[in-house]
Amino acid sequence: MRPITYFISALAITLATWPDVIWTAEKAGTGSVIFLHPDGAGLNAWNACRMYKAGPDGELAWDRLPHIGVYRGHMQDGLTATSHGGATSHAYGVKVPADSYGMHARQPLKALSGFPGSIMQEAQQRGKAVGVVNSGHIGEPGTGVFLASSPSRSKVEDIAEQIITSGAQVIMSGGEKYLLPDGAQGFHGRGIRKDGKDLVEFAESQGYRVVYTRAQLQSIDLKKTDRLLGIFAAADTYNALPQRQLDAKHLPHYAPEAPTFAEMVTAALAVLSGHEEGFLLVAEEEGSDNFGNANNASGVLKALTRADDAYEAALRFMESKPDTLLITVSDSDAGGMQVVSSRASPGIEFNGDTILPPHMRNGAPLHGGAGRRSTPFASAPDRNGQVYPFGIAFAATGDVPGGVLTRTSGLNGDRLPLNVDNTDIYRLMYLTLFGERLGLRGKVRR
Repeated sequence: MRPITYFISALAITLATWPDVIWTAEKAGTGSVIFLHPDGAGLNAWNACRMYKAGPDGELAWDRLPHIGVYRGHMQDGLTATSHGGATSHAYGVKVPADSYGMHARQPLKALSGFPGSIMQEAQQRGKAVGVVNSGHIGEPGTGVFLASSPSRSKVEDIAEQIITSGAQVIMSGGEKYLLPDGAQGFHGRGIRKDGKDLVEFAESQGYRVVYTRAQLQSIDLKKTDRLLGIFAAADTYNALPQRQLDAKHLPHYAPEAPTFAEMVTAALAVLSGHEEGFLLVAEEEGSDNFGNANNASGVLKALTRADDAYEAALRFMESKPDTLLITVSDSDAGGMQVVSSRASPGIEFNGDTILPPHMRNGAPLHGGAGRRSTPFASAPDRNGQVYPFGIAFAATGDVPGGVLTRTSGLNGDRLPLNVDNTDIYRLMYLTLFGERLGLRGKVRR
């Protein structure tokens, strides 16, 4: 090969692989990871939350996470993720069938690193502290698959036992009924376990401090708590029904005696940060998904407002703990909700006291603050003090791929790829926890 030809070929190869060359040369920092998972929240849902909570000119805590990648959440056998399949890809770094809960369908699963378990279980083996927080019941897959594996997500009693016996330093969720023997009276209701096991009693024998309410959580010294089990509802801490049904039954969106998602995350960080080896916290606001699937727009906005408060808490924590990665993503978009205003909807009056029609002209369900056939929502004021009425239209009652974003802040956050496969969530967490890259690709953000 002529010298000039060789030079051009070498230059082309170097330029083609330049991002990887940069990444190989740069040493990744290692530290702790906070993974916040507001399930079902696409960009459209966050736009609605911003208008509702902060106004069209305002800023959410979610907006302050500086690095963004477009998320690709397809499964091995389909275009739309399930909660359990998507969570398994996050926890194991492997593309799996949609019907997978910490397994490859019904088969045992090794993580991308080769470890026979999830990234959280590997972190435990390497001496790091771990915790899970969920506003839903204890078996919800967004957190559950990090500590449990099952051939079916419906086997919640078995999943709950795996989580309680996992040794995680922090476990907070609903789901008391899955922890107590059938008929046994608990704090929130009666148990349903058919095997007679009392997993709350077992947890106490293992040194867990058990709390059932916000007041009890706030009464303990978290800095002196080594193991914390919060059980905040018989099932979920929210009531994910359509708004009309909630109103008819006089039910709130969330149980008032339960801590908020942000309060649980704050408590978990207080416990986990006492471990010098670092930690992995996986926390899921599940209400944003379940309310979205029920087409309850008010519930989604309430859930995402609570999730955004958790970002605020995490960012505040990171001010004194800069060796921490905050990463967040949903696995899909629940209900495909969209903000609808008067300019986009000729013929529909968006005055604050006008009842919205039940449908858009194309048949899409249209919701106001009290569901269908109710008055519009009101935005928070813009920079000029103007408040805008709006409605929410839904595209579906299930999950759709949607426009889902991954966002990061803190340690190694600038290593987030521009196009993020669901398995890349595992890769970036792994890089931060253990300093090993495992094929993560993408340009370094300057």
